[in-house]
Amino acid sequence: MQALRTAATGMAAQQMNVEVISNNIANMNTVAFKKQRAEFQDLLYQTFEASGTQSSDQGTIVPTGVQVGAGVKAGSVYRIGTQGSLTRTDNQYDMAIDGRGYFQVLLPTGETAYTRAGNFAINDQGQLVTQDGYQVQPAITIPGDATQVTVSKSGQVQVQQAGQTAPNTVGVLELATFVNEGGLQALGGNLLKETAASGAPTTGTPGAVGVGTLVQGYTEASNVDPVSEITALIVAQRAYEMNSKVISTADSMLATANQVKA
Repeated sequence: MQALRTAATGMAAQQMNVEVISNNIANMNTVAFKKQRAEFQDLLYQTFEASGTQSSDQGTIVPTGVQVGAGVKAGSVYRIGTQGSLTRTDNQYDMAIDGRGYFQVLLPTGETAYTRAGNFAINDQGQLVTQDGYQVQPAITIPGDATQVTVSKSGQVQVQQAGQTAPNTVGVLELATFVNEGGLQALGGNLLKETAASGAPTTGTPGAVGVGTLVQGYTEASNVDPVSEITALIVAQRAYEMNSKVISTADSMLATANQVKA
């Protein structure tokens, strides 16, 4: 009975759906986290009678035919890149991106990763780094005698040093944009990696055409909506239960068929 296998694919699909939703809820307070959604596709169909075939010698045709589906499969799990709300932190090294773009981060392997999480700090050498100690690109080094750090909306980093009246510019931050942001591969740790699907990055100064601006002293919050996630979780749970009911019904029908005496 195909219903057993069909319902099993439905249960597996809803299990994945719940796993995606649970990951969203778990990251409700993760800086700059972007929620994900699971999308599904129907599987192959078994054709018992094709539509459009001739049904008589007079040329009449079958209008719809008979096809029975084999279930469902996961089509994709895509990332929704809507802007999260900006949360004030008053930390001079925190930066939020208002609009499109990603910070560039140098990994220990020499590769470049990308992130929206701007909760930065400085290391023992005064370099601007992520929470894991990965250096932000282009490299920004804050002098040890700096009393104040100012980051403009266009990414210019200036420091006020002791004994000096005019601020000094120590670097300019750039943002990377992608044609297909959904094609970026998540590495964990709020980091994303370029793929063939995302396309090559285009770097630009914050505030340029198609590039967001920087807001110092703020971080971008997660774009997870708890109400919609709980609603989606309930729907997925009910769908899982209904597929389980189909398996129970199919099992009962098979049991009845087994009891038929020759």
